[in-house]
Amino acid sequence: MELNEADLIEHEVTIRNLRFTKEVAETRRSLIRWLALSLGVINPGESRLSALAVLDSMLHFQFNQKKDPNVEEILEYINSAWGDPMNEKTLRYHLLQLSKAKIVDHSKGKYYLVHPQVGREYDEEEWVNHYFSMEIAPIKEKLIAAMKELRNK
Repeated sequence: MELNEADLIEHEVTIRNLRFTKEVAETRRSLIRWLALSLGVINPGESRLSALAVLDSMLHFQFNQKKDPNVEEILEYINSAWGDPMNEKTLRYHLLQLSKAKIVDHSKGKYYLVHPQVGREYDEEEWVNHYFSMEIAPIKEKLIAAMKELRNK
Protein backbone atom coordinates (compact mmCIF):
# COMPACT_ATOMS: atom_id res chain seq x y z
CA MET A 1 0.00 0.00 0.00
CA GLU A 2 1.43 3.36 -1.03
CA LEU A 3 0.80 6.47 1.04
CA ASN A 4 0.06 9.80 -0.55
CA GLU A 5 2.48 11.79 1.58
CA ALA A 6 1.02 15.16 0.60
CA ASP A 7 -2.33 14.10 2.11
CA LEU A 8 -0.63 13.40 5.44
CA ILE A 9 0.56 16.98 5.91
CA GLU A 10 -1.75 18.78 8.32
CA HIS A 11 0.29 21.95 8.73
CA GLU A 12 3.89 22.98 8.17
CA VAL A 13 5.86 24.81 10.82
CA THR A 14 9.05 26.67 10.00
CA ILE A 15 11.13 27.73 12.96
CA ARG A 16 14.73 28.72 12.47
CA ASN A 17 17.41 28.85 15.14
CA LEU A 18 19.20 32.09 14.26
CA ARG A 19 22.10 33.70 16.05
CA PHE A 20 20.95 36.76 18.00
CA THR A 21 23.80 39.19 17.41
CA LYS A 22 24.39 42.73 18.59
CA GLU A 23 23.71 43.94 15.04
CA VAL A 24 20.28 42.28 15.06
CA ALA A 25 19.27 44.27 18.14
CA GLU A 26 20.40 47.65 16.76
CA THR A 27 17.16 48.67 15.02
CA ARG A 28 13.49 47.79 15.13
CA ARG A 29 13.57 46.77 11.46
CA SER A 30 16.47 44.39 11.94
CA LEU A 31 14.68 42.84 14.92
CA ILE A 32 11.48 42.47 12.88
CA ARG A 33 13.43 40.84 10.04
CA TRP A 34 15.13 38.48 12.53
CA LEU A 35 11.77 37.52 14.04
CA ALA A 36 10.23 37.02 10.59
CA LEU A 37 13.10 34.74 9.58
CA SER A 38 12.93 32.84 12.89
CA LEU A 39 9.19 32.27 12.60
CA GLY A 40 9.32 31.34 8.92
CA VAL A 41 7.32 34.38 7.81
CA ILE A 42 10.01 35.10 5.21
CA ASN A 43 12.87 33.05 3.78
CA PRO A 44 16.58 33.92 3.86
CA GLY A 45 17.44 36.52 1.24
CA GLU A 46 13.81 37.48 0.75
CA SER A 47 13.17 41.19 0.54
CA ARG A 48 9.39 41.45 1.00
CA LEU A 49 9.15 44.57 3.11
CA SER A 50 5.36 44.37 3.12
CA ALA A 51 5.40 41.06 5.04
CA LEU A 52 7.79 42.62 7.56
CA ALA A 53 5.63 45.72 7.92
CA VAL A 54 2.54 43.63 8.66
CA LEU A 55 4.37 41.49 11.23
CA ASP A 56 5.78 44.67 12.79
CA SER A 57 2.31 46.19 13.04
CA MET A 58 0.92 43.09 14.75
CA LEU A 59 3.79 43.02 17.25
CA HIS A 60 3.43 46.77 17.85
CA PHE A 61 -0.27 46.58 18.60
CA GLN A 62 -0.05 43.36 20.63
CA PHE A 63 2.88 44.23 22.88
CA ASN A 64 3.23 48.03 22.77
CA GLN A 65 -0.36 49.21 22.45
CA LYS A 66 -1.87 46.11 24.09
CA LYS A 67 -4.83 46.13 21.73
CA ASP A 68 -6.26 44.25 18.79
CA PRO A 69 -6.27 46.54 15.73
CA ASN A 70 -8.60 46.67 12.77
CA VAL A 71 -7.45 46.96 9.16
CA GLU A 72 -7.56 50.76 9.17
CA GLU A 73 -5.37 50.98 12.29
CA ILE A 74 -2.86 48.53 10.85
CA LEU A 75 -2.66 50.47 7.58
CA GLU A 76 -2.22 53.74 9.47
CA TYR A 77 0.62 52.28 11.54
CA ILE A 78 2.37 50.80 8.50
CA ASN A 79 2.06 54.03 6.50
CA SER A 80 3.45 56.00 9.43
CA ALA A 81 6.17 53.64 10.68
CA TRP A 82 7.36 52.26 7.34
CA GLY A 83 6.82 55.36 5.21
CA ASP A 84 5.68 53.28 2.26
CA PRO A 85 1.90 53.23 1.78
CA MET A 86 0.38 49.77 1.63
CA ASN A 87 -2.93 49.05 -0.01
CA GLU A 88 -5.63 47.10 1.80
CA LYS A 89 -5.45 44.14 -0.59
CA THR A 90 -1.72 43.63 0.16
CA LEU A 91 -2.37 43.96 3.88
CA ARG A 92 -5.15 41.39 3.80
CA TYR A 93 -2.94 39.01 1.79
CA HIS A 94 -0.20 39.15 4.43
CA LEU A 95 -2.70 38.83 7.27
CA LEU A 96 -4.05 35.71 5.53
CA GLN A 97 -0.52 34.29 5.24
CA LEU A 98 0.10 34.96 8.94
CA SER A 99 -3.24 33.34 9.70
CA LYS A 100 -2.33 30.22 7.69
CA ALA A 101 0.92 30.06 9.67
CA LYS A 102 -1.20 30.21 12.85
CA ILE A 103 0.53 33.39 13.99
CA VAL A 104 -2.41 35.78 13.55
CA ASP A 105 -6.13 35.34 14.02
CA HIS A 106 -9.11 37.67 13.78
CA SER A 107 -12.54 38.16 15.19
CA LYS A 108 -15.18 40.86 14.73
CA GLY A 109 -12.92 42.89 12.44
CA LYS A 110 -9.98 42.88 14.87
CA TYR A 111 -6.65 41.14 14.30
CA TYR A 112 -4.36 39.72 16.97
CA LEU A 113 -1.48 37.34 17.47
CA VAL A 114 -2.87 33.92 18.35
CA HIS A 115 -2.72 33.97 22.11
CA PRO A 116 -3.05 31.62 25.06
CA GLN A 117 -5.74 32.97 27.35
CA VAL A 118 -7.57 36.17 27.92
CA GLY A 119 -5.54 38.38 30.21
CA ARG A 120 -2.16 37.04 29.05
CA GLU A 121 -2.40 37.86 25.36
CA TYR A 122 -0.25 40.98 25.63
CA ASP A 123 2.75 39.29 27.23
CA GLU A 124 5.63 38.48 24.86
CA GLU A 125 6.91 35.49 26.80
CA GLU A 126 3.43 34.00 27.15
CA TRP A 127 2.86 34.42 23.42
CA VAL A 128 6.12 32.67 22.46
CA ASN A 129 5.52 29.84 24.95
CA HIS A 130 1.95 29.40 23.69
CA TYR A 131 3.02 29.47 20.04
CA PHE A 132 5.65 26.77 20.60
CA SER A 133 3.37 24.56 22.65
CA MET A 134 0.55 24.98 20.11
CA GLU A 135 2.79 24.29 17.10
CA ILE A 136 5.50 21.94 18.35
CA ALA A 137 3.82 19.84 21.06
CA PRO A 138 1.44 18.03 18.66
CA ILE A 139 4.33 17.19 16.33
CA LYS A 140 6.40 15.96 19.26
CA GLU A 141 3.58 13.68 20.45
CA LYS A 142 3.15 12.16 16.98
CA LEU A 143 6.90 11.57 16.66
CA ILE A 144 6.93 9.78 20.01
CA ALA A 145 3.92 7.63 19.01
CA ALA A 146 5.56 6.72 15.67
CA MET A 147 8.85 5.77 17.37
CA LYS A 148 7.03 3.60 19.91
CA GLU A 149 5.08 1.94 17.09
CA LEU A 150 8.33 1.34 15.25
CA ARG A 151 9.48 -0.98 18.07
CA ASN A 152 6.60 -3.32 17.21
CA LYS A 153 7.49 -3.62 13.52
